[in-house]
Amino acid sequence: MLVALVLGGLTAAAVGVPTLLRAQGRTVKIAMVSPVSAPMADVGQDQRLGAQLAVEAINAAGGVKSLGGARLELLTADSETKADVARTEADRLINAGAQIMTGAFHSAHVATLSLLAQQRRVPYVIDISAADAPTANAARSVREGQQKLQYVYRIFPGSATFGRNAVRYMTEIFREAGVSPKRIVLMYSNDLFGKTQTDSFQAALKAASPCYEVVDVIPYPENAVDLSTEVARARSAKPDVLAPVTRPATAILLLEELARQRADLMGVISPGAPGLYETRQIQQLKDKLEYVMDCTVYANYRKPETQKIAAEYAKRSGGRHFDASGAYAYEAIQVIADVLERAASTDPDAVVAAIRKTSFAGGVTVSTGPVVFNEVGDNPNASTAMLQILGQAPRVVWPRDVAEQKFVFPRPRA
Repeated sequence: MLVALVLGGLTAAAVGVPTLLRAQGRTVKIAMVSPVSAPMADVGQDQRLGAQLAVEAINAAGGVKSLGGARLELLTADSETKADVARTEADRLINAGAQIMTGAFHSAHVATLSLLAQQRRVPYVIDISAADAPTANAARSVREGQQKLQYVYRIFPGSATFGRNAVRYMTEIFREAGVSPKRIVLMYSNDLFGKTQTDSFQAALKAASPCYEVVDVIPYPENAVDLSTEVARARSAKPDVLAPVTRPATAILLLEELARQRADLMGVISPGAPGLYETRQIQQLKDKLEYVMDCTVYANYRKPETQKIAAEYAKRSGGRHFDASGAYAYEAIQVIADVLERAASTDPDAVVAAIRKTSFAGGVTVSTGPVVFNEVGDNPNASTAMLQILGQAPRVVWPRDVAEQKFVFPRPRA
């Protein structure tokens, strides 16, 4: 079913089979390190399944034709949600023959793997990470003559996109709903991702000068076990909207504490974070998560091919949603296959040359155009949408051109 979908934009390239690949049994090995245990296990498992489905579909469609029908092979490892383990495992997979990398998820892990990619000359297509430093640092090292080529590229939106779209979508939704929230409290996980997202949102607010303002900014530890003090502080600021930047585990703590303290809010709207739409979160939080919004990345369910992939994903995962983690991992493999098709080689420098010329329009995520890479190695067409939990399911509700359902705001009072 997925065979004809995954190759949406692959370009025919050179005909011969390179000697390098022939010696390796016509298989291209892709390393994927992700957190499939510990606090981020759910998103890591979603990532891995999304990538595996794409690999299977590409292979079923004939593999990489410019490499003689070479098959893709996914080499996987568990980071255990630890940066040092992520690097050690990635290094091990490279030694085992991996020629390209993807995955990692956690921004600190992505930063570590980016350094390894540059050192080992292994192209790294980052599927998920909003932190801008990994690609920016790799680009600067080349610009300043420290390294010859950039091997690190990202298909995911940067932090500025998250912040800018969050302010824009919130403003448009408030206007459409005919309401005027004035006071927002920001809460964030005090790690690289949380700080980056929060700074981006505040910078976008300053630039846009909307009719609402942030009246307090409250950090909390990434591994927090209790948020009662932070929620009490947030309530004391009398916000209309709470804007949290969460991790999956702390999202559960936060929503449960908001319910416990009976926080009186027009709504909970995240500027962009995991933990507010995943299947397990919905199952555990139930009504506590209903009507919560998240300005985040997501699969584009307006595309028929995405719907078909999602059905297979649900079948293979025991009913889980094909959300951002699975969709971006899937799309990263699509991009890697497209790159290999055009490079007609697994030589790292040839692969990088093909990456830089990418224009892949067959993806499955919400975007403003094909996957392309700018001078820093980022994809400027990667974008976000406003999700809302409605009827215990994540639905894209804004902007209109990708919306699956109409938003509900303010949230109904109990």
